[in-house]
Amino acid sequence: MNFTALVRKCSRVGAISAILMMVCFAKSHATHLRAGEITAVRENCNSLTFVITVTVYTNTKNTTVLFGGDQDVLNFGDGNTTLVPETPNTIRLDLDSDGSVATASYTIRHTYSGVGKYTISYREPNRNEGVLNMDASVNTTFYLETVVNIDPFLGCNNTPRLLIPPIDHACPGVTWTHNPGAYDPDGDSLSFTMKIPYSDRNTQVINYKDPNDPKFYTNFGQANEAGTGPPTFSIDPVSGTITWDAPGAIGEYNIAFHIVEWRKRNGQWFEMGYVRRDMQILVDDCKNQRPDVIVPKDTCVVAGTELKATIFGTDPDKDPVKIEAFSEIFNYPAAQSPATYTPVPGVNDFVPSDPPAETKFDWQTQCLHVKDQPYQVVFKITDKPKNGPRLVTFKTWLIKVVGPAPEWVSASLVDRRTSLEWDPYFCLNAQSMQIWRKVDGSPFEPDNCETGMPAYLGYELIDVVNIKDGAGNPVTKYTDSNKGNGLAPGAKYCYRLVAVFPLPRGGESYVSKDICVGPVPSDVPTITHVSVQKTDITAGQIRVSWKKPLEPKVQFVQPFHYDIWRAVGFARGQDSTKITPTANFADTTFLDQGVNSEENVYNYSIACYDATGAFVGNSATASSVRLDAKSQVKKIELNWSAFVPWSNQIQSVPNKHLVYRGPEGATEADLVLIDSVDVSSSGFIYLDEGQWNGTPLDDNTTYCYRIMTRGGYGNPKIPQPLNNFSQIMCAQPGDTIPPCKLEPPIRSTVDFKDCEDYFNKFCDRDTYSNVLYWNRAKDPACRNDVRSYNIYYTNKKGGEYALLANTTDTTYTDANLRSFARCYRIAAVDRSGNEGEKSEEMCIDNCPHYELPNVFTPNGDKFNELFSAYSLRGYECGEEGNCPIPIEIMLKCARFVEQVEFKVFNRWGEEVYHYDTTVGDQKGSIYIDWNGRDNSGSELSTGVYYFVAKVKFITVDPVDQVQNFKGWVHLIR
Repeated sequence: MNFTALVRKCSRVGAISAILMMVCFAKSHATHLRAGEITAVRENCNSLTFVITVTVYTNTKNTTVLFGGDQDVLNFGDGNTTLVPETPNTIRLDLDSDGSVATASYTIRHTYSGVGKYTISYREPNRNEGVLNMDASVNTTFYLETVVNIDPFLGCNNTPRLLIPPIDHACPGVTWTHNPGAYDPDGDSLSFTMKIPYSDRNTQVINYKDPNDPKFYTNFGQANEAGTGPPTFSIDPVSGTITWDAPGAIGEYNIAFHIVEWRKRNGQWFEMGYVRRDMQILVDDCKNQRPDVIVPKDTCVVAGTELKATIFGTDPDKDPVKIEAFSEIFNYPAAQSPATYTPVPGVNDFVPSDPPAETKFDWQTQCLHVKDQPYQVVFKITDKPKNGPRLVTFKTWLIKVVGPAPEWVSASLVDRRTSLEWDPYFCLNAQSMQIWRKVDGSPFEPDNCETGMPAYLGYELIDVVNIKDGAGNPVTKYTDSNKGNGLAPGAKYCYRLVAVFPLPRGGESYVSKDICVGPVPSDVPTITHVSVQKTDITAGQIRVSWKKPLEPKVQFVQPFHYDIWRAVGFARGQDSTKITPTANFADTTFLDQGVNSEENVYNYSIACYDATGAFVGNSATASSVRLDAKSQVKKIELNWSAFVPWSNQIQSVPNKHLVYRGPEGATEADLVLIDSVDVSSSGFIYLDEGQWNGTPLDDNTTYCYRIMTRGGYGNPKIPQPLNNFSQIMCAQPGDTIPPCKLEPPIRSTVDFKDCEDYFNKFCDRDTYSNVLYWNRAKDPACRNDVRSYNIYYTNKKGGEYALLANTTDTTYTDANLRSFARCYRIAAVDRSGNEGEKSEEMCIDNCPHYELPNVFTPNGDKFNELFSAYSLRGYECGEEGNCPIPIEIMLKCARFVEQVEFKVFNRWGEEVYHYDTTVGDQKGSIYIDWNGRDNSGSELSTGVYYFVAKVKFITVDPVDQVQNFKGWVHLIR
């Protein structure tokens, strides 16, 4: 505490002399603020108002200083602040039996003006004197902060809640623990990390030391509880339990940590914000052994199941103990089936620890409890020694509530389509049903906590349907037509279901059992092989093979002949090429030569004709196997993939994929078999650490690999395994050299030529997209080293770039944007994961426009009643909905406008009306919609008025963002 603060604090109690002030000084800098945190609750998802609460824990011994005062500032992080008034203490006998611990809190509502991340902070010049692990603690400000995130993309958000007070004592040489009992009311994932305490924003306290610093110990090397090593101080990033094994010097220590909340969107985790808890640890001169609590193993439970358990508590000194439990699940209202534990101890309800104390846990779970992240139940056991402070131990039990597996009714195959039906799902609060498919299926029963569809099983997600239709009826049927292409001839198909629960809590069910149909009648060719025979940029070879129609329709006359179609890439586009070598080609195998099998993936399909030339049908499309290698220190990781109509994860033996290896420059014939991979459990991945011959890989040597996949259709008429080879891929372990910088230029396309063209075509769009193109390196060494490209973006010129995507192609579509305005840079990535230098910046900008009329007639006739910016609102196009938009509206409508501030003046220059889209209920409307009334709501008379409009556009260049418009408007009544 600084001197000014002391005078201020003492003046409250009438100290007017130097003597009295010194007395007050002695009291005020004794213990006062011991811990605290800030939490924030959003009032509702349609409001930008938060209820913000600062909670502090104080020591009431030898001090009359209260929380808050005329220098104690709460900063909302948006430029606004408020002083926290003096707030009385609430004595907490449950935290310390002598009444020396109290809590105080201050709550206030605050409304933010727009989206963004805001750091809410509180500071008060009242840290304790004598804190051991920082300098000048009495002159160091006590500081708390919390970050809230207002982001429509990420959804509504509240900060984590902390259930367990930070008031526990420690004894030298005995492990100390603390857990905040944190949970997120929105169901977000939490992580925990230690931080250095702050004295102000971005300002660390002076000379901070971790509590396990050697300066606090006389025998540092054996200072842990067991006496076998140095002390440790850490936080469990998952459970949040802080462990100090073990304290040394007697005295007060200060620590801080963050409870960070994360939310998953589109497969990516976003940090939402955090709560910082700043707290003290009091190490007393005591000899006491800590109690222990024995909790169940972490578990998963199916929604609708009752979960019961017994928790035991012991104490090595046989002191009485008290067991408490903390979790959000105990706080649910009765209608939401809260968990219970008994007994619930009072302040002084300690029970014998020999035999072990017991606490009974009971929870009747329901569907509404399903959540992606497990619930944390924190158990705290406190002992009651005859003398000295009480010690505690924390243990965390993780409980995940899982949706039950969906159950099948039937599956039937008709005309290369599968009709599926399942029972109405048990949990009606689920959002959607995933439908998964795999050729030939896999026998699988999930483990206790294995939810959803495991990726290693090789099932393909073919669709997602709602749990209920628009009328609220259960959706229980689905027809699989393979996106209108029909199921692959000759294949046996198996299906599984997974129910998905809505975000942000999320969660999945256990996967259903398999249900299978087929094989699909093989009345067209069945493609079986697309195997790379030779790897080369210009002289590559790929063997393509197929089976003739096994069950041809009776109208077709044999023998059959075939056309072979090829395209670049895993999937068939519109650019396929017929490569049939001769007319009436009747063979069922073909060697495709002169292809770039080193760099490209190719896909093939077979068209069949009968003896009369009648078209019989097309086979399914199958791609070649693509192998990639990633370099690591003394090891190389292989990954391979193929898009084929058969399964490359079959159950019948032999089913393992084979790994071949050889030296640099080796041909296919030179490679030797080094290992096999069970892809049904491991997936399409292999890590070569030299295990084949017991010789570690050499970081100065290049190794070349090839994979042979094994697959099948699950059809007894088509022998398996179907063996197909990848291309040869070479890599050097320990490669740290980045690839070459991308050659310019990066190009882009949009669906208009220029802004004039855009104004003639579009007025209002919901989403936008930018298509990017770039070239592969011309230098062979650079070209061969590149395996993919990282695409970075920023919404402003000169802004900070973030990773957008990684692609193996040389084109990328950045879709579902709110505007065109973005800048891009692209970097090549080599097979070792090294990233090259980013390309030069390439920016795409919007075509902003804003125009206001110069007359309106607010006279009650319902025509032209409002003064509004031009737009398509209210424009009616008749029942057909396909009439052309008038060119005047098309050219003048508002485009890419973010904010508008609008002022109207009368002919004497007096402001009569003010409108701002960033304030209050006006937020969001950029069209103004002025009704001809002044700021007090009174009608303005007919006449000419003058206006000034300050418009903020969505542009990529901040210089062009704000424009001012001046004009006049004739108001006619």
